[in-house]
Amino acid sequence: MTTSRQIRLVRRPQGMVRPDDFAVAAVETPDAAEGQVQLEALLVSVDPYMRPRLDADQPLDAPMLGSGIARVVQSRNAEFREGDLVRHFAGMQERFVSDGRGLQKLNPDPDLPLSVYMHALGGTGITAYGGLLETGALKDGEQVFVSTAAGAVGSVAAQIAKIKGCWVAGSTGSDDKAAWLRDEAGLDAVVNYRTTPLAGALREAMPKGIDVYFENVGGEHLDAVLPRMNVRGRIPVCGMISTYNGDRVGVRNLSSMIYSRVRMEGFVASDFGHLQPQFQADMTAWLKAGKIKYQETVLDGFERAPEALVGLFEGRNAGKMLVRAAA
Repeated sequence: MTTSRQIRLVRRPQGMVRPDDFAVAAVETPDAAEGQVQLEALLVSVDPYMRPRLDADQPLDAPMLGSGIARVVQSRNAEFREGDLVRHFAGMQERFVSDGRGLQKLNPDPDLPLSVYMHALGGTGITAYGGLLETGALKDGEQVFVSTAAGAVGSVAAQIAKIKGCWVAGSTGSDDKAAWLRDEAGLDAVVNYRTTPLAGALREAMPKGIDVYFENVGGEHLDAVLPRMNVRGRIPVCGMISTYNGDRVGVRNLSSMIYSRVRMEGFVASDFGHLQPQFQADMTAWLKAGKIKYQETVLDGFERAPEALVGLFEGRNAGKMLVRAAA
């Protein structure tokens, strides 16, 4: 038996999440029984999709749903050895026991940091890759706009579009993030939606219209983009973060889809399992060649996960938000 901790939701958020919506709970984790492994969390992922789940799907007084990277510290399962690294979906638990189902063995490239397997080479990376190339049916040289382009998903989607020879513009909410997108990620145009009216800025940023809009925001963003969509344009819908804290901004320009014959389709990362081998090969090569740049915001200490969750929704992260639970 090992003393451990869990991050739990103890109160349904009312609007923006607050630190006291969560608690760090002490628990006893049993030793691995026959056929089981005990794991120690190394990295904990903090993601926008968690917010809508807090309203209903996330049980109260139970470990927060989510993914991470963990190390096997005890094994009585022939498929795993002590010291193995795995990706898991066991939620925010410092130590936990598993029968091996749902664990994905990880053999990280020694030339890359482990943390990239939580974003560019992980769930956010495949979300961007599959959403843009399969759902968005991107063609080389098209006109692409990405909302929240400095985020973990948006930044990868925008840079993949640049690799494919596209004109790429993105939106973000701060001058620092805008500078990173221009200077490091190499976008052709960047809009700070907090300081510039979006509709007018889009006309300047996308003078040839938009073939693919990688949608992360909804609301005013979607409303501004729809009149700029080209004929047969595509809108892969990754998220609608403008609505996650209870805000509901109406969209008035949906009729633009009719005569422009625009296709809008939602997707989730699990749609793209068949793309994993090609994705892993492409993304590893792009990262090593410096074609994909990334940012990370890493908070040290498992107990800081609630702080990370609040910070994510207040926009205090640059790129992927992570909690480092152990070295």
